[in-house]
Amino acid sequence: MVSFEVESAAEPLLVVVGPTASGKTELALELAERLDGEIVSADSVQIYRHFDIGSGKPSGAERARAPHHLIDVAEPDEPLDAARFAELAEAAIAEIRARGKRPIVCGGTFLWVRALVYGLAPAPPADPAVRARHAERVEREGRAALHAELARVDPESAARLAPNDAVRVSRALEVYELTGVPLSRFHAEHGFRVPRRPVRLVGVRRPREELDARIHARVERMLDAGWLDEVRALLARGYGETRPMGSVGYRQVTRALAEPVVDRAALTTEIVRATRVFARRQRTWLRDEPVEWVEGAAALQVD
Repeated sequence: MVSFEVESAAEPLLVVVGPTASGKTELALELAERLDGEIVSADSVQIYRHFDIGSGKPSGAERARAPHHLIDVAEPDEPLDAARFAELAEAAIAEIRARGKRPIVCGGTFLWVRALVYGLAPAPPADPAVRARHAERVEREGRAALHAELARVDPESAARLAPNDAVRVSRALEVYELTGVPLSRFHAEHGFRVPRRPVRLVGVRRPREELDARIHARVERMLDAGWLDEVRALLARGYGETRPMGSVGYRQVTRALAEPVVDRAALTTEIVRATRVFARRQRTWLRDEPVEWVEGAAALQVD
């Protein structure tokens, strides 16, 4: 059992982590209620407006249980990266603490969590010309071509990044093109091991079979809730090429809608498979972090 007592602003920042569908939101809500806290979302899709069902945004009832921050704060075509998230999160944390409340960070975008906890490696700033050239290449040759180029110059970063994640692949390639130094070397030298503030990571861990079942049930609920119609509306508004539309689930739904008829069973299988791969990647991210793991339903008990 993990115990949580009311702590002062000088005490560690609570950060709830764990794979998709493990129960992070419920744990964060339980902690917020117990500790008079407010939740700071660390989710790279929930931060965007209009991407509601497929991102698993907290419901109205859940938001009524505790105030939430960094949800619905950006338009889908607004560029947001880990550095900008860290700035927004720092401001939210300071605001929450100034009101005498307890900030609780919760989310599955662990690059963003790392940026907040450890800071970012001192890589060069973005270069619009380089990014435009990469975008043109993706349009011409596909995302796999950009990933293959990254694998040639920075195999460690390529192994860490999904081929479809064109934004992060472009950034890693951009760093190499601007400096001649692989992004993986910047990360290795930075270390990501000295937190900028005291922090306490707590994670929800479930047996693999249970997590797989929860992922499947979650996908079914999202489809039942109107996920297809949500994506149709997003496409109609011109958001088809935005960053959140390339995320797990939205990417698969977009492809399915391009077919004459949507095969729901096949779509469900495809999303579940992609989500399970994503969950494995999340576990890899957390493997070497000092996470206090709690198991399944026990995670929902707060002493």
